[in-house]
Amino acid sequence: MAHLKLINNLLLLLFVVLVGCKDVPKQDVEQETATTSKDFTQFVNPFIGTSNFGTTNPGPIAVRGMANVSPFNVAGPKNLPLEKDSRWLSTPYVHENTFLTGFSHVNLSGVGCPDLGVILAMPTTGDLETNHLNYGSTYSKESASVGYYTNTLDKYNIKVEATATTRVGVSKYHFPAGKSNILLNLGLGLTNEEGAMVKVVSPNEIEGMRSVGSFCYYKPEEAYPIYFVARFSKPADALGVWKTPRTYDGVEGKWMGYNGKHRIKENYTKEVVGDSIGAYMRYNFKTPTVVEMKIGVSYVSIENARENLEKETANKTFDAVLADTKTDWNNHLSRIEVEGGTDDDKTIFYTALYHTLIHPNTLNDSNGEYPKMKTRETLKTDGTRYTTFSFWDTYRNLHQLMSLVYPEQQSNMVKSMLQIYDESGWLPKWELNATETTTMVGDPAGIIIADTYLKGITDFDVEKAYEAMTKSATQLENNALRPGLKDYIEKGYLTTSTVHSGSVSTTQEYNISDFAIAQLAKALGKQEDYELFSKRAISYRNLYSDEFKLLRPKNEDGSWLTPYNPEYGANFVENVGFIEGNAWQYTFMVSHDTKGLIELMGSDDAFANQLENVFSKNQFDMANEPDIGYPFLFKYIKGKEYKTDALVQQLLNTYFKNTPDGLPGNDDTGTMSAWAVFSMMGIYPVSPSEPSYVVFPSKFDKVTIHLNKPYYNKERLILSKLSANKGFEVMVNDKVYNEHFISHASLTGKD
Repeated sequence: MAHLKLINNLLLLLFVVLVGCKDVPKQDVEQETATTSKDFTQFVNPFIGTSNFGTTNPGPIAVRGMANVSPFNVAGPKNLPLEKDSRWLSTPYVHENTFLTGFSHVNLSGVGCPDLGVILAMPTTGDLETNHLNYGSTYSKESASVGYYTNTLDKYNIKVEATATTRVGVSKYHFPAGKSNILLNLGLGLTNEEGAMVKVVSPNEIEGMRSVGSFCYYKPEEAYPIYFVARFSKPADALGVWKTPRTYDGVEGKWMGYNGKHRIKENYTKEVVGDSIGAYMRYNFKTPTVVEMKIGVSYVSIENARENLEKETANKTFDAVLADTKTDWNNHLSRIEVEGGTDDDKTIFYTALYHTLIHPNTLNDSNGEYPKMKTRETLKTDGTRYTTFSFWDTYRNLHQLMSLVYPEQQSNMVKSMLQIYDESGWLPKWELNATETTTMVGDPAGIIIADTYLKGITDFDVEKAYEAMTKSATQLENNALRPGLKDYIEKGYLTTSTVHSGSVSTTQEYNISDFAIAQLAKALGKQEDYELFSKRAISYRNLYSDEFKLLRPKNEDGSWLTPYNPEYGANFVENVGFIEGNAWQYTFMVSHDTKGLIELMGSDDAFANQLENVFSKNQFDMANEPDIGYPFLFKYIKGKEYKTDALVQQLLNTYFKNTPDGLPGNDDTGTMSAWAVFSMMGIYPVSPSEPSYVVFPSKFDKVTIHLNKPYYNKERLILSKLSANKGFEVMVNDKVYNEHFISHASLTGKD
């Protein structure tokens, strides 16, 4: 890529209109814009990312919803090779698969580890069949849009439609005349986690629980329940439950004529508990009939699941729910308006924005109740308690996007992080539904908190936040977030003996966190802490190798790891120095100290040449986080800034498309999509916890961001493209701005 044909520099105009309101609300305050008469949802393609291991799904979900009705097509040999039990698979839906075994109602989007993918509903016709391999079907006439999914089950000629509110999945089944069934399978799920309870309450209602958890198959002792209530618009003519127990091999098993055999309990209305269980409703329609099914979910109780269902859907029809969900999505998407570009450009952009508004998602019920970390006692929040904090990914760009465009959400995300600290004693690392999965490395929560505060979103307890951040940075023993901290403080780095893998990259992650603490300490007037953590933030320099002009692991005695191949570790190969990457993909991941790295490498030219080698030697990995900021680093080198402009456009064109494989890999709960949103707008927050952006050409002629007035002084931020014959310029508030970086304050009116 170092020899790309250079594209012409484009110009950006940023024009900002001032309004004023400095009072910051304490809870989510949704901002209405004057643009919601426009339909921005038409440019969302939910199929983007459903192939190429993007791990998104096309099923309907509300903005930051708990419920998500996804077609489930990853079970059974007919879906090989992308079948959930035949390989590592972390999504309920793969676009190229063809065999459907139901619709799951709680799912994750864009993750790299399997979890959830349970409470599967399936409409069928004919005699009752409860084995998913037998009742599964191919499907056709598949379509999806914001808040809506539909297909036709070929085996049964049943048209399925689905939509969702925050905590309720709503489906519409178009049955032909004759015998029909609705199955709720609690045995089938995305992972191998087992355990469920189901009870048929009435001919119109089923309730139950399914055990989930063990994200990445870590910490199985922290598996937890998801509760549900399913309600049907038409009473069943017959009902029941089924159970398929395990087969016993002992002596007593020989006396059991029913050993391991499938059991159907007709008209049974008490609880059934087990692993492979389910419930059914049976109908005998004289004419083609539509049945609507609503499934409310909760992580607290069946009672709350029922309350969620009633509060959010009450007497609403499917069409009314769909209309409300689509309107809410449109209001959120309308925060950013783009003009110019192709229809594909707009679809890629708004789909990426859509993906950033799925996770983090809502944990609390409509009454404010949610489960406490680990112990799962019932607590209550006044605002929104968010969950699914994939911070190793999202600290790099997603939360910066939220702070700019949805600051009221970002504020409540920080408050959720502080609730987690109160409940567990630690800030979250990779939290999911009130469990700490401890996935990935580093101490990323504080980076997000500092970045948020420094962008002027200050309506949270910053002293508590600072206490939490410094706790993980200083507690040497039993540190849940920073293993190996003693070596890090005493030596300045982790060694090949400190950790099994990732000694260099984990050192870098600690550096970035310490830089964030230093910046927050400075803002809070804590000068001694500022100096201490600023010094700690550059300790990666101890691992810089003059021989390779790259970072290199050191042993316990301070010697270099030998032999050493800096290319080893790419493509997720485990190695002692780096996590999910190699030296090329990590060396420049010190954007908080780019000038220091330039000095280590000897000159601007040496830095630029080595950075170009990352691309020309095919070491850049767009599909993983450590190096996604690399294209923007040329902006630090005078005379090389244009390389960022060219690279960003080339990467957008190569990896982000209006097709199912239109993401470079796992969306990582919106991180890759956030990269696309920023890159297409023409600004990027290259250094977390520094409130500034790199500026470069946009994909569009004009981008308007409607700012949240209670948080920002300006009503809107406008980025416009001018002719390319005047050199690189931007304009802010009618003033020409000639730099390649711009502060958050200049964009939002906080200065």
